[in-house]
Formats: sequence, structure tokens, C-alpha cells
Amino acid sequence: MNSDTTHLKAGMAAIAAALGMGSAAISAYWALGGTGLLDTIGGEIERWGRQRSTGVVIGLWLIVALKTGVALAAPVLVAPPGRLPKWTTGRVPRMLSWTAALVLTCYGGILTVAGLLVQTGLLASSPDSDQRALAWHTYLWDPWFLAWGAALSSCLWLTRRDTWTSRPDR
Repeated sequence: MNSDTTHLKAGMAAIAAALGMGSAAISAYWALGGTGLLDTIGGEIERWGRQRSTGVVIGLWLIVALKTGVALAAPVLVAPPGRLPKWTTGRVPRMLSWTAALVLTCYGGILTVAGLLVQTGLLASSPDSDQRALAWHTYLWDPWFLAWGAALSSCLWLTRRDTWTSRPDR
């Protein structure tokens, strides 16, 4: 494996981890009671965040844990063999990582495209829509998930086993 590939893998892992940890940090801020940018989320989620019920706080901490776990998956993928326990690099963690990457990419991609259609006027929003929250989702929150999913997907792709060259019949 050449140095360029190693640097590319490390770079993609760093991008995916940074995007994931950034998202987890914002959720942690809200879980701790912060309200900055909460109005950019809009709808019921904003209302729940302002209510600060025990269930919402617990839910936010679970989201923080999930986001942190997914964020840490990318550096684990590029760790040199033998550096981490075998269970962290097996088939199940890779399948879970692919699932997370697919969910992040689809969620972010679909919502970004829908938001852009609304922002350009090609798709109408309801009259009572929170236009500020819609804009923030279109230009920051949803593309953030898309970028995170794309970076994690790239990391997974770059760290795949080359099954064609390792097969005995090839």
C-alpha cells in the first residue's frame, strides 16, 4: 500500500470523525441545556428541546452516544492491523458502519435536495413553515449529514478488502 493511499484513508477518517464529533458536540450542548441555534432546528424538535423534559435530555444523550460511536468508527477503520481488538474491525462493525454511512448519506442527501427545491421555489412549503429553520436545514444541517455520510462511505470504501486479488482462483 502506498503512502498516498494511507494519507487519503487517514484524511477521510479525520474528516468523518470531525463531522461526527462536531454533530455530537452540538447535541451535547443542547443536552446540557444550551439553546443557541435551537431555533434553527424548528418544529416539534425545537419545542421539545426548549421544554427540557427528562425524556428529551435522556434522548439527547443517547443521540450524543450514537453520533460519537459513528464518528469514532472511521479512525477505527484505518487503524493499523493489530492495534485494536479484533472485534472492532470484523464483519459486524463494518456492516454497522456501512449502515450508518448509508443512513447519513441518504438522510442528508434527500433532505438537502428537498430543501434546495423549496429554497428555489420549485417545491412549495406550507404557509406556516419556519423559513429560517428550513434555510438552516438546507444550507447547514442536512448537508452536514450528507458530508459526514460521504466521508464515512469513502473511508469504508478505501479500507475494503480487495477480494478480487485475494481469491485463490484469481
